Amino acid sequence: TLVGAPDAEHHGPGCTPVISDVERDYLCEFASAYFKKPVTPEDVVWTYSGVRPLYDDGASSVTAATRDYVLDLDTNGAPLLSIFGGKITTYRRLAESALDHVHQFFPDLPAKWTAGVPLPGGDFEVTDFDKKVSEFANTYPFVNAVHARRLVRAYGTDAPKMIGDAASLNDLGRHFGANLYEIEVKWLITHEFARTAEDIVWRRSKLGLRLSSDEIAALDAWILAHLTESTHNGAV
Repeated sequence: TLVGAPDAEHHGPGCTPVISDVERDYLCEFASAYFKKPVTPEDVVWTYSGVRPLYDDGASSVTAATRDYVLDLDTNGAPLLSIFGGKITTYRRLAESALDHVHQFFPDLPAKWTAGVPLPGGDFEVTDFDKKVSEFANTYPFVNAVHARRLVRAYGTDAPKMIGDAASLNDLGRHFGANLYEIEVKWLITHEFARTAEDIVWRRSKLGLRLSSDEIAALDAWILAHLTESTHNGAV
């Protein structure tokens, strides 16, 4: 269960953000209000922290500050577009707004198109998710139910493209633990620009919660060797 996240000011962009004991205790106390058994700091298995820029709209607190993005085009000299705020869930809309601002300098830019186009693998109705999982499981019966559901949830209709004509678990290549196989790692390197184990087990999944430190280290070593070999062969 993911609990959070609180908002707090971060002073100094050069400082690595980490959760404080005060924030941790606050989240545990907050979550405990919904359970018969209290959630304690000892129950926490992993934490993460990040910093996002918020536009200074003069709000009295971090919580009250706008979460929207603000674009500012400076044409005094070479055109400079500055973007303040924004977040991953609105990045497509933000990108289209940015193109609107610079279109006068690049009149040959294509028209907007992202609003009606799904992300890779997302070309199916949300209500059809369980159906897609069943189809995948029927096509690849050697993949267990938990593994199949994770792959379809993460890759959608790209999951069968990833597995291809594999007919057994051995065809998926090396097993790194927690149902993470070589074939998926190569897909992430090729299609999603993963370059380290951290990219895969934390940024593109949360498999780090299920892999041991030794397994993650082994994955990191394999990725480095694969990238080195691919570079020598003229491809990544």
